[in-house]
Amino acid sequence: MEHAEAITFDPHAEEDRTSTGIPHDKMGMWIFLCSEVMFFTGLIGSYIVLRFGSTWPDPKKTLNIWLTAANTFILICSSVTMVKALEWIQRGDTRKMKLFLCLTLLGGSIFLSVQIVEYRHLLHEGFNPHGSLFGSAFYTMTGFHGFHVFCGVVCIAFCTGKAFLGKYTPQHHLGVETLGLYWHFVDLVWILLFAIVYLI
Repeated sequence: MEHAEAITFDPHAEEDRTSTGIPHDKMGMWIFLCSEVMFFTGLIGSYIVLRFGSTWPDPKKTLNIWLTAANTFILICSSVTMVKALEWIQRGDTRKMKLFLCLTLLGGSIFLSVQIVEYRHLLHEGFNPHGSLFGSAFYTMTGFHGFHVFCGVVCIAFCTGKAFLGKYTPQHHLGVETLGLYWHFVDLVWILLFAIVYLI
């Protein structure tokens, strides 16, 4: 009686790919991001209609432009470090990948912390969600974005933990790449929000 041929599974093999050749995880992320584009397009479009359809205060007299500009720079830098993390794991340097993942996590955490400080200051000054149409729109848009950043920070922390456990290799790093797509999207949305809400 012939022995059945043993089937071995490679724990570091990439995920199955769809008929398009794109891995399932990445395809799922692209579909999710498409829905997020529609969500934020609705928010930004509503803000623009309200902004130019009614009397609106000058944001520069209420919001701390320079603090938020510095915070925006930090978030952009965290997007760069995410790119570097992916680059180094593709090159096989797990040490530098872990370093840049930690820097990305730090950048996202700092961004959230600064936003909390900004909220506390604005609320203390009497600028709240129910005080004016501008306040309602401001907290809705920045709050939803902040929630997305928070979710991203949690995922980056999980991804960093897996990196320190040696779960990523040059052949198996789809988690880092997929999370990078989300993080770049979050950064891009914030740049648009900063320009529309804070500067116009």
